[in-house]
Amino acid sequence: LAQPVTPDLLVSPSSQDGDLGSECPEDRGNWSGRLDFLLSCIGYCVGLGNVWRFPYRAYTNGGGAFLIPYFIMLAICGIPIFFMELSLGQFSSLGPLAVWKISPLFKGVGMGTILIVSLVAIYYNMIIAYVLFYLFASLTSDLPWQHCGNWWNTDLCLDHHVIKAGNTTFPVNITNTVSPSEEYWSRYVLHIQGSSGIGDPGRIRWNLCLCLLLSWTIVYLCILKGVKSSGKVVYFTATFPYLILVMLLIRGVTLEGAWKGIQFYLTPQFDHLLSSKVWIEAALQIFYSLGVGFGGLLTFASYNTFHQNIYRDTFIVTLGNAITSILAGFAIFSVLGYMSQELGVPVNQVAKAGPGLAFVVYPQAMTMLPLSPFWSFLFFFMLLTLGLDSQFAFMETIVTAVTDEFPYYLRPKKASFSAIICIALFLMGLILTTEGGMYWLVLLDDYSAGFGLMVVVITTCLVVTRVYGMKRFCRDIHMMLGFKPGPYFRACWMVLSPATMMALLVYNIVKYQPSEYGSYRFPAWAEVLGILMGVLSCLMIPVGMVVAVLREEGTLWERVQQASRPAMDWGPSLEENRTGMYVASLAGSQSPKPLMVHMRKYGGITSYENTAIEVDREMEEESESESMM
Repeated sequence: LAQPVTPDLLVSPSSQDGDLGSECPEDRGNWSGRLDFLLSCIGYCVGLGNVWRFPYRAYTNGGGAFLIPYFIMLAICGIPIFFMELSLGQFSSLGPLAVWKISPLFKGVGMGTILIVSLVAIYYNMIIAYVLFYLFASLTSDLPWQHCGNWWNTDLCLDHHVIKAGNTTFPVNITNTVSPSEEYWSRYVLHIQGSSGIGDPGRIRWNLCLCLLLSWTIVYLCILKGVKSSGKVVYFTATFPYLILVMLLIRGVTLEGAWKGIQFYLTPQFDHLLSSKVWIEAALQIFYSLGVGFGGLLTFASYNTFHQNIYRDTFIVTLGNAITSILAGFAIFSVLGYMSQELGVPVNQVAKAGPGLAFVVYPQAMTMLPLSPFWSFLFFFMLLTLGLDSQFAFMETIVTAVTDEFPYYLRPKKASFSAIICIALFLMGLILTTEGGMYWLVLLDDYSAGFGLMVVVITTCLVVTRVYGMKRFCRDIHMMLGFKPGPYFRACWMVLSPATMMALLVYNIVKYQPSEYGSYRFPAWAEVLGILMGVLSCLMIPVGMVVAVLREEGTLWERVQQASRPAMDWGPSLEENRTGMYVASLAGSQSPKPLMVHMRKYGGITSYENTAIEVDREMEEESESESMM
């Protein structure tokens, strides 16, 4: 007879070597390795924004002094919401739509999330396509954006190599000139001169179209088997950027004039801290950098075992993300300092953010280095790996959300369904490959995940703490992790995080500025279209409420009350993890005491069974005290 396996008492099953899939629903899939989840979260959070947004935001908002509001906002807004999303996903093992069994009245929040993620996935993969274009262009002995004199260059093109060869002793006025890299980007890659504006997209740029097709093909092949395949890919895509970043950092700080750029980046200007704009900018950077509200964190956590230590993982990912952003700033600004010295201009004249940094300024800086194609290839390969694992998360979020809603039909055909989603988003993104595609990309970037995303996160926070109840949510985490969240998390969830995000939302609305790209101002109809994109995700919430209320019976107030309560099958996905109020609430449940399932399985009582007993006793005492009152 087989001897029962008896684990050490007071040790969680997830902390032992063994079959990781033992606690996971087999038909849904789960992480196949211990580091899959952690690396996927790091890859998702550490993205393009860490390289091209954080350094620029830091130097424009007080340099080194910006780190003070940055870390304060990380503590108030970033870490608590991050932990809340992971807890919801892991406790329920459900995607961003099905997780609203917690309060079906608010299922529209999940619908809004999917709409936002779909719009972001369309343009985010176009940025990856641009990166691929530059990656292939770097496979040459001379970078194509190194010199003027090509067919796409104009008379305004000024080659810094020519200036240097001329040995000029006075600074050259570069205000009315254009660098070769800028003309390569706008006139060759985008061919933006073929479009008069957003209403005139022009012809499709077939080289960009093929790059977009390639990027969607890469993404599909990596998510083909869900988290089992993407969880293996992130071992490379989440770690390799750090190797390249360190190489670029070492190369950058050894360049002449590098210290000038680093000084510019980090010199603290404490007077900036009195400005509300700096605090708002810090909160925005945290908000978008950690990827809260997009459903990716919730989706990844839903593939964990029930007792995975997400409390520890939260701090590893959020602090690692912040440190990466700061390191990227050193790598970027050391090179910008060298570039400013070479051109004889101040650092603030060469510093840019967003695509301007990635596709114009940094490529130009690469042409000034020996072995420029090698450094250019490394830089764009780093951007490719940074972008891909964020895109994996967006796609996994969409696919998981829909398959969890229709598990019997879609889970067996997940690969085919993923292919349909990828093809649909590729076709929608074709307008971004036209000569006027950059105008559409700017519109999507400005509006798809703006105030709509904030409304989604604020609503989630309020529903979990007010409607579902803080006490019940903390009890769920206690059941799952073996301890309750401390006063820091409870204070943030109840007051600090929602209040900060409300302030962000109000600030975004009050300080609204129409979109622009360079000197081009978007027409009124494009602004309206952009605003509608943001409003549509918010409208999903009342639409979901109406549908949920119509499904219930009784008076309007009774229907609202019934729809706001958790669904009957809300709780841990496996019967053996369901205790107290969750006992026997699964369809077809036979076991009155899931604890006995655990005891039969392990041959003893572990720390989590002790926790389950404590939670049950606590609930019994509460119900007794309520009945006496």
